Amino acid sequence: MSRVGKKPIAVPGGVTVKVAEREITVAGPKGQLQWTVPATARVRFDDGRREVVVTREEQSKQSMANHGLARSVIANMVEGVSKGFERRLLIYGTGYSCKVAGRKLMINVGFSGRRRGLGSQFEIPIPNGIEAIAEQEAARGDNEPARLLIRGYDCQLVGEFAAEIRALRKTEPYKGKGIRYEGEYVRRKQGKALAGAGGS
Repeated sequence: MSRVGKKPIAVPGGVTVKVAEREITVAGPKGQLQWTVPATARVRFDDGRREVVVTREEQSKQSMANHGLARSVIANMVEGVSKGFERRLLIYGTGYSCKVAGRKLMINVGFSGRRRGLGSQFEIPIPNGIEAIAEQEAARGDNEPARLLIRGYDCQLVGEFAAEIRALRKTEPYKGKGIRYEGEYVRRKQGKALAGAGGS
């Protein structure tokens, strides 16, 4: 069996699991998620042990891949509706900032006023099920970034929204200006020496 897929998924108190054919629904304090299980995988909820068990019908390579995928997705669903997920983004650059206004996220990362007709800001609608918190709205110099927290109960949605924001201005390697994930390593380069420097 798949080393990932064979591990039962513990379901904490306050979380309900319903399995109907290939549809699994998981609900908890943070919200509710539903997913269609791949055809080669089978899901069973043991109410007595409070565990979800994933098995497979075939031994093909695709079936083994689906087995591990199903287990991982369902485990994320259980964790999401009980605890939630979060990603923190750091925005480096003098004058760069982030701000939440209602269900819109305002990002200023130094582009010209012609870009998208939004002045120097991007206006990004915040998807349902996602919460955005500007922990520090403005970067201070090049070493103290603006800080933006993205959280929600859908692991995929949190990851996709954070990636969309990061893609607005990827970190450049010389001064480190741009948007990065907290804990992300950015390889830095030295600036080019002036032409003729040190020459006779």
